Amino acid sequence: MLDGVLFFPVTPFTPAGDVDYSLLAQHLEKGVAAGPGGVFIACGTGEFHALGLEEFGRIVATAVDVVAGRVPVFAGAGGSLVQAKEFAVSAKAAGADGILLLPPYLVTMPPAGLVEYTRAVAAATDLPLIVYNRGTAVYNEAAAVEVAQLPTVIGFKDGTGDLDNVSRIVIAVKDALAPSGKDFLFFNGLPTAEITQQAYRAIGVTLYSSATFAFAPEIALAFYNALESGNDELAEALLRNFFHPLVRLRNLVPGYAVSLVKFGVTMEGIDAGPVRAPLVALTEEHQQELIEITAAGRAVLESALAPAIAV
Repeated sequence: MLDGVLFFPVTPFTPAGDVDYSLLAQHLEKGVAAGPGGVFIACGTGEFHALGLEEFGRIVATAVDVVAGRVPVFAGAGGSLVQAKEFAVSAKAAGADGILLLPPYLVTMPPAGLVEYTRAVAAATDLPLIVYNRGTAVYNEAAAVEVAQLPTVIGFKDGTGDLDNVSRIVIAVKDALAPSGKDFLFFNGLPTAEITQQAYRAIGVTLYSSATFAFAPEIALAFYNALESGNDELAEALLRNFFHPLVRLRNLVPGYAVSLVKFGVTMEGIDAGPVRAPLVALTEEHQQELIEITAAGRAVLESALAPAIAV
């Protein structure tokens, strides 16, 4: 159902802080035209945590309308159990193809409780559902196997970076589902997932979310293709000159994983506007750094293409 580089759009806001649906449509069209394997709307990069139910439904409907069936559209859902169910139902009504179940907020839970949370949200809609292993919502092998066997759960996305646990989960889920032949997807969901994707591929996790695709899709696609084709030289050059500097900048301020991408979209010609509190915008100094980092990434691509052009 999903393949290639996955596109996580931002949610553009007006200067007054309202959702700008016209700019959202432009952002979506530009991204889909670049060739992602799927669109994940109103998720972490889309500031799901800051959206109301009514505007969420309209955001998802806008994505479904713009994408027009070219690739699958998954929408975020999460928060309290009641909220998660309401957002899942809204996503279904808006025409989404699936749900990315984000972690419950402000609560620590045992894996058994996380299973029941997932089970309840899955029962609210028949949409395919991907669970997100992140923050306080951490699955162990038994819990991951239990949710993977729910009829509509089709995938497991990791945002913990705990490769020990994830490796065991991948094998346990594959073994449990083998008798039924059920297809199941595994995703690397760490911020700037390109940094760790070589390690995730080694344990059988081939899909990943790319925040970079939202503002520099050619860099994201070049890195993905380098991994797929075994072009280690290009992959390492992009890591060295673009992704590693991007992560160093991202780590300077909490929340920059979203703010950087949002400014990147603005930098590339679509004014994505401010982030909503409690996130903060990039400083002018950090904006300039992102401009320079992106230029360095594109310079790597130009250098890689130069021999082919010369021939």
